[in-house]
Amino acid sequence: MSGTRGGWELPITEGELTRLTKDLVEAHYTYLPVMQASAADLTGQIRDQRAGQVPDGAPLLAQASRRRFLLGAGGVAAAFALAACTSSSTKNAVGGASSSPVAGSSASSSVYTGDLQVVALATALENQAVGAYTAALATAKAGTLGPIPPAVGTFATTAMSQHADHAKAWNAVLTGAGKPAITGVPLSNQPATLKALGAATDVGAVAKLALQLEQQAAQTYLFATYSVTSPAGIATAATIAPVEAMHAAILNFVLGQYPVPDDFLPVDKAASPTLLTI
Repeated sequence: MSGTRGGWELPITEGELTRLTKDLVEAHYTYLPVMQASAADLTGQIRDQRAGQVPDGAPLLAQASRRRFLLGAGGVAAAFALAACTSSSTKNAVGGASSSPVAGSSASSSVYTGDLQVVALATALENQAVGAYTAALATAKAGTLGPIPPAVGTFATTAMSQHADHAKAWNAVLTGAGKPAITGVPLSNQPATLKALGAATDVGAVAKLALQLEQQAAQTYLFATYSVTSPAGIATAATIAPVEAMHAAILNFVLGQYPVPDDFLPVDKAASPTLLTI
């Protein structure tokens, strides 16, 4: 029912974790078609803007599907409802938080500018999460972390797959706009993330790191919903944020941190485009 190593023990039953993971899968596949459609809208908007059909910086609401936009707004509401995923006591081992994470931080030397820089950041964050879960699962398989409850492995595999889906959607926007896809993790906090992962000796330590990454991603998407200019970009971020928040909420349960919902999901752990190294 639980796994122990170095004092760590799964504080909920495997049955409870399995049910939470099933709910996560259902939410992901509910939002996935909306996310993909919104990402396609964003690609079209960027193409039109670059072709001069829409003045640079002009409102792009007419280009977006109102229904998808509203569904995306609903996603933000769901993220608020899942604000319990945030734990102010969690020490950040990966860095990258900013009081103004997205707005006004474009790097002139980057190949990605404007909303595309936020898209690039989102892709890099998703790749970072995929890599972290992949490495954690490999370490667990090697026995370094001690006995792993099967339900924990199933959750990690599920979360990793969902992050890969998100990265694929964001990369489609980049390539559709004529920019290179992001296949690695071009983030300045990646060395710290890898160091923290390598230092983990039990499942609890890995879960704490994963929680930091999930909180960072969820809060970055939330900040993006009111800082990017494209409604389709807003909708895309809004449909992903609740799923990332669910990842974090489940990890809190895995860590025995039974959260009390906040009125709003904060953005103090949101990442800044200044983390991008490309």
